[in-house]
This record gives sequence, C-alpha cells and structure tokens, in this order.
Amino acid sequence: MKSEPLFRDDAYHRVAPATVAGHDGDGVILDATLFYPTGGGQPGDSGWLRWDGGEMEVANTIKGEGEAVVLVPAEGNPRPELGQPVEQELNWDRRFEHMRVHTALHLLSVVIPLDVTGGQIGAGKGRLDFNMPEAPQDKQALQDELQALIDRDLPVGETWITDAELDANPGLVKTMSVKPPSGAGKVRLVRIGQGDDPVDLQPCGGTHVARTGEIGRIRLGKIEKKGRQNRRVYLHLDD
Repeated sequence: MKSEPLFRDDAYHRVAPATVAGHDGDGVILDATLFYPTGGGQPGDSGWLRWDGGEMEVANTIKGEGEAVVLVPAEGNPRPELGQPVEQELNWDRRFEHMRVHTALHLLSVVIPLDVTGGQIGAGKGRLDFNMPEAPQDKQALQDELQALIDRDLPVGETWITDAELDANPGLVKTMSVKPPSGAGKVRLVRIGQGDDPVDLQPCGGTHVARTGEIGRIRLGKIEKKGRQNRRVYLHLDD
C-alpha cells in the first residue's frame, strides 16, 4: 500500500482532501498524505482528520509497511472507515518549527564541517552529534557564522540523483549513523544556495523552509561530551 507523499511536493501545504485507503492497527492510512512520518531525526507530524460526522486528532505519524504512512490517533479518538473521504489538516505551527530547525541543522553541519554521528529535530530546538574529539574553542564565533549564513536568505531546493550516483559520490553523505533515503532507484538531495557551488548539498527526505531567512534568529546551546570522540551541539530557535 502506498501513501502519496504530498509533504514532499509542497512542505507548505497545510490542508488537503484524501481518502482512507487502509487501517494499520489503530492507525489510518490515506491514499495521499500531508503528514510527514517519523524518520531521519525528524518527528512525525500531528494534526487532524475531519469527515462528515467525525473528527480524529492525529497524535503522531509513522512509517508503515512498504510506502504506507500511518496516522496514529490520539487516545480515545474515533477513526474514519475504509473508503471515507476526509480533510486532513496539519498542526502547522509545530511542523513549521520542525522545518526551521531542520534547515538550521543542515547549516550547522556547514559551519562545523565534521562527520555527523547523530541528530534530533524538535519543535523550536534540535541537536547534532559530531565526530569532534575536542570542543570548539569559540562557540560564539560558530553561532555568528551560522547566523550570517541564515541571514543571507539563501534559497533551499532539491535535486534528485540515482542510487549509483550517490554511491559514486560518498562525500555527499555527512551522517555516519543515519542511512540516506536510498533504495528506490533515486535519492533526493536538499540544496542550500544556488548554482554549481551551493552552500550545502546532502541526501535528506525531510521537510525544509524555502529560504534560510525563514529560520530567524538562532542560539547555540550547550556542547556536551558524548563518548571519547563525540560532542553534542544543541541549537535553539530564538524568536
């Protein structure tokens, strides 16, 4: 079963019609979904499904079998029947914060050009773990460099390459712990900047803002030691 990923075509699409294509446990599978499923360090979306005579609060979104996306109802909520036409609506404020944080973390991997060993995105904050034996000497300088990149209001877009092209260009992969979204014959690359020399280009299946200026003000939080060679860098949206 497949859920058409509307979130990939337009991350700003907040409301859309759909039809219930299946059930997975208590969850609901739509034929086309605005809801991003948990993956790549980004949380699953939340929001609502509405239909004639009913409403379901979506507490979380997860990956199902194959290409299915499963909407998990909040406890005690009814779910629409198979074949029921519904209107889906994202919890937009939460999603948009995920988008801002996710794009900011891509830029953080630019100002700290080290292998990424882990990461997590949240509403208003996130973190990346780096293969960083020694802590940075000047955290404020890193924050200023990151903010300067954001303030350039760079365009954020995408391009696609084949699995074979990704295999031939391993330098595109910054994450050591998260496998790039490959295996379907093609891989989505998120590009920050224009032309043949973008600021950042890496495999990613998540949702992002259209321009870096939408991220706004950021603040780097604490830097924690996580093992002999790993450091965890926290990032916060500051507006």
